Amino acid sequence: MLIRFNVYGTIMAVQRKNEEWLLFKESETSMRVRIYDVAIPAELPAEVLAQYLADIFHEHACERYSEVEQYKG
Repeated sequence: MLIRFNVYGTIMAVQRKNEEWLLFKESETSMRVRIYDVAIPAELPAEVLAQYLADIFHEHACERYSEVEQYKG
């Protein structure tokens, strides 16, 4: 399972692998770079990932990008 989010203007992907969540930053060419310094609790349901990312990265919020949303692009 891979879910992509627009995290205050940065496209990130969260992948479920081996009973844990992995976080990646995506480039404009869809290359993914693993983010190791953010741990997402394994028991967190997919439905609350956007809120969790919003809480973790809230300092990146700005007038143009004020929310974390699932990325549809």
